Amino acid sequence: KINMVRNNILEKSILVAAEKLFLEKGFAHTTTTMIANETGCNQSLIHYYFRTKEKLFQLVFEKYVQIFIVGLSNIANKSLTFEDQIKHCVYKQFEMFQKKPQIAIFLMTEISYNPICQKIIKENLATYTKEIEGIITSKLKVEIINGNIRPITLIDLILNIFTLNASVFLFYVVSNNDSLFTDEELQVKLEQSKHSNYTLIMRSLKINLWK
Repeated sequence: KINMVRNNILEKSILVAAEKLFLEKGFAHTTTTMIANETGCNQSLIHYYFRTKEKLFQLVFEKYVQIFIVGLSNIANKSLTFEDQIKHCVYKQFEMFQKKPQIAIFLMTEISYNPICQKIIKENLATYTKEIEGIITSKLKVEIINGNIRPITLIDLILNIFTLNASVFLFYVVSNNDSLFTDEELQVKLEQSKHSNYTLIMRSLKINLWK
């Protein structure tokens, strides 16, 4: 039992260290040697518990994909109108990124350059949309059939919202590193961007803009 507890503690410590480094440096610039040094163990233990860096990264990435998805949990609320569902989706996801901007940057960067991540997020989104498609997809189809919005799948819509929200934080975090804005100015601009993103998403869906 003592050994089992020690093993669990060490395994969790490796995962925490890997998460910290992946968020800071990304997949390509993190090595198992770095993770071992951060954990205070030897490199062979990393391979013993997680086999490869790719497997360890997948666990970290999937955790943040799930956090991203949880931000969409109430989109399937039957009482909301279609536009309110979209607003909820944009706002909740944006606010989640606002609390921890590195999540947006991490997901955006890895999805853009890492084929493994593209596969992971598509699989997770596909699983998630199965749970809500009966509600939101039916409303989506009604809007499309009535000619209110252009044809689009639920997954593409969610990915569009994610890309728009994440790009805001990618821009502002980089800008703030150069001290272009005070903290107060940054918060005002982020709030404006949240509302603008909802407007942009709705405008991108409107059928009259595609005729």
